[in-house]
Amino acid sequence: MSCLHYSDSSNPYLSDPDVLLMLEFQKGDRAAFDKLMVKFYPRVLNFIYRFVGRREIAEDLTQDVFLKVFNQPQQYQPQAKLQTWLFTIARNVSLNELRKNKFIGFSLNQTAPTQEGELQTQISDPHAVNPSHAILQQEKVSLIKQAIAQLPENQRTAVILRRYEDFSYEEIAKTLNVSVKAVKSLLSRAKENLKKQLKDFIKY
Repeated sequence: MSCLHYSDSSNPYLSDPDVLLMLEFQKGDRAAFDKLMVKFYPRVLNFIYRFVGRREIAEDLTQDVFLKVFNQPQQYQPQAKLQTWLFTIARNVSLNELRKNKFIGFSLNQTAPTQEGELQTQISDPHAVNPSHAILQQEKVSLIKQAIAQLPENQRTAVILRRYEDFSYEEIAKTLNVSVKAVKSLLSRAKENLKKQLKDFIKY
């Protein structure tokens, strides 16, 4: 299927290298898909893992995301960044899995394998010298992750995309199909919910 109808010079997304790769894949260039896989697979796996909290399930769901992309590339339209579209798919498959299996939980010692090595679930403090301080930092990270997992779906998505994926408010809004104002409200409510959950464990 030709993508000539995308040649609108007023479309800012047509200058995005990721979008251009996707459009090339839509025209049949398998190498373009492989390049997108190399770039986005670890990030999508990371996002899903933080969302569902189970390594083996995150791996399966990440494969599902890229199978959807591979089998239905024409579903993407260059009206948003490619990563916004990918993370929307990732969120949907994660929510479907959570609703189906009704689980939420994190194994605090697991790591998620990626094409660039192991993805740590615990982020150590590179400036920490005292081992006891490092342990406290790891415990704090663990508590925050578990608290995030208890947030309502939209709040959880907004927090993960903002905190870990560095999405802009606009990108989060497109992923959730809400307004920027709604995103700011979600993040504000999420912050208050996290404070309530963590007030007995972490001093802000």
